[in-house]
Amino acid sequence: MNLATALDDVKRSRDDPRLFPGERRSTSGLFSGLDDRLVHVAPDGSLRDYSAPLSGLSGIDRSRFGLELDDEVVWFGDAAQSYVDDTAVVETRHEDDDYACRQYDLTLGRTHLTQFVLEEPTATDARLRACVEFAPDGQENRIGQLRHGDAVEVYHRSERDVLAASGDLSIRGHPSVRFEDVLADEPAPFPRDEGDDRYEEDRLSPIVVADVELSGSEPTATIATVLSTGDREDVLERARRDVADFADPEALLEAGRRQARDRFPAETSVDGAVADLRALSLLRAPSGARIAGPEFDPFYRHSGGYGYTWFRDDAEIAGFLLAADRRAGLGLDEWHAASAHFYAETQLEDGTWPHRVWPDDGSLAPGWAHGRLEEGDSVDYQADQTASVAAFLATYLREIDSDDERVREAVLAALEGLDASLADDGLPGQVQNAWENMTGRFTHTAATFLEAYAAIARAPLEDDVTARARESAQAVFEGLDALWVPDRGCYALRLDAGEHDERLDGSTLALAGAHREYAAIDGVDADRLERLVSHFETTIEGLYRDPEGPVEGLARFEDDPWRRSDQDEPKIWTVTTAWGAHASTELRTLLAEAGHDAAPTFDARARALLELVAPGGPLRGDGDFLPEQFFDDGTPDSATPLGWPHAIRLATATALDTDAPATSADRV
Repeated sequence: MNLATALDDVKRSRDDPRLFPGERRSTSGLFSGLDDRLVHVAPDGSLRDYSAPLSGLSGIDRSRFGLELDDEVVWFGDAAQSYVDDTAVVETRHEDDDYACRQYDLTLGRTHLTQFVLEEPTATDARLRACVEFAPDGQENRIGQLRHGDAVEVYHRSERDVLAASGDLSIRGHPSVRFEDVLADEPAPFPRDEGDDRYEEDRLSPIVVADVELSGSEPTATIATVLSTGDREDVLERARRDVADFADPEALLEAGRRQARDRFPAETSVDGAVADLRALSLLRAPSGARIAGPEFDPFYRHSGGYGYTWFRDDAEIAGFLLAADRRAGLGLDEWHAASAHFYAETQLEDGTWPHRVWPDDGSLAPGWAHGRLEEGDSVDYQADQTASVAAFLATYLREIDSDDERVREAVLAALEGLDASLADDGLPGQVQNAWENMTGRFTHTAATFLEAYAAIARAPLEDDVTARARESAQAVFEGLDALWVPDRGCYALRLDAGEHDERLDGSTLALAGAHREYAAIDGVDADRLERLVSHFETTIEGLYRDPEGPVEGLARFEDDPWRRSDQDEPKIWTVTTAWGAHASTELRTLLAEAGHDAAPTFDARARALLELVAPGGPLRGDGDFLPEQFFDDGTPDSATPLGWPHAIRLATATALDTDAPATSADRV
């Protein structure tokens, strides 16, 4: 997203209480792209690339499509959209008094195909009008165009973006954004009809305006855009070949079916599984790492950015996927191995992991919690991220490949990194929290340490290592007593300067999974079970919000102020709602194994919370995507789709797919 586009959005949205100006939202529309290119298809059929974190290539900044009918261009407006079956092919159905047109979008590798099939009028000299603005190398100026007859190339230095079409292609220039446009009170029209009367403007602009012939018995036009840093002739040949190979609608749809079979090899009857796997695959780079969500705030105006790999989110996703795969046979062994090896390659020398990295190559990304890379002692470190990765890697050794020497080394180093943060009282020291907005000694961080140590104690490692991990797990188990708040019957959000921060916190739901892991090595006594029951009842009931609008679910934590705009109460989050469902399944199993009579209560609670994020539930967006947050009036906000709740939802759905509660043997 370039600055001019962001400022246009500021002009359009600055008075809307449900929009944060200057963002590139994906809360409506659908995505295509299961490799390293991620393309958003808006409800009006316009395209925008979110590919930069996954491939390093920026591609399309904005676009617009329409039909030229009787010498007048009719631009497409918002239309009905859906995925074709279980593929990542997006179908947009444009209908108006004068026309009916189907649009198909499919991303294959770094090629994106957009196909238009005109259904009405059937006999016409209509042509497709396409206006596409590229941003090669993330630039909005100092860009050039090369015309190649049946294709046009837009380039800066390294990146070249090529557009080719199936029919006769007519290209004309479009002026770049002018200073007057940026300074004007109203957003500039796109495309703009008039030029600046400069002879060079059509070759020094990122904007391509193309007319494409609709041909065939069912009038069809196909456009391919290809992003590359490679040889010019190779890129042009690829674009021309892709346009020719997929000019027929059935050929494009079959390519989408093959892609889906390759990415999701196993069939499953679990409700919503395909939607979750599709969302997680959209966010996944070839390295195996995932961005948290499509980057909607590239200028960090209202957030700290989302188009990066957080080791907390990614490792939690990896762990949930491993559990779901073991229950439902999803065929994700390649995903698990790629995650494990990515973590091993990105581990720091002290056995910890940094705040966030770029998913394509694992290099350090901008962040505010890279304290372990800075000189001197720093609390700007999120120790739960290291714990989450350590827990997954230990489980990977136990469940997938006990002979993977590189992963074994990473687990041993991670144990050192965990120990460095563990204080004598059995709790992690002063660090940043999971929500990244405060420092202290957090219940959530302690829960992740308990799970990590217990997972290492269960791993196929040397006896002295597992004994050491078990001893540390016991210390954390006992240390949690210091975080108990008797008056509220719950665990505190944190210890801050030795005092309890008694606010309810959704991230403390991690206690359920941590205690299930611990139960496999040392059991959970009756007193702790009673505390867990009290904590979960208090936390879920206290964070549950059921406003008068169409949504309900769990807030992040009490008095959460983030992105509330003019709303008085904290927003509802899909992460905490899904987390509440999954944690309730974990707790019901602990209770069932102990013969506790509250087990059925938490089974019912898990199912009720899952319904809120399940297909058809109130917290689902277009394409069954899970946005990060919702306003009380039902307006979705922030990163969409967000990977973390999709993985939690899938793990919960597989756990609840049978009527009987799972046992400890079912936990990977």
